[in-house]
Amino acid sequence: MNRTRFKRRTGIYPETFAEMEAVLVERQRGKKKSGRPPALSLGEQLLLTLEFWREYRTFAHLGDDWGIHETTS
Repeated sequence: MNRTRFKRRTGIYPETFAEMEAVLVERQRGKKKSGRPPALSLGEQLLLTLEFWREYRTFAHLGDDWGIHETTS
């Protein structure tokens, strides 16, 4: 996806997304791992969150688009 389309879909530029993802990855390293592994990677979780904030979509719609159950989204 090109830079303009990414910005239009998420509301932020790819460079900003990369910085946000790096912060999440760094924070995740310090957390204790327990329980079931997440259904989505950190980057996917961030994209899903940005889509939710940008479009105010329902969890059912997000779940359908991402191939996960609505309670997971």
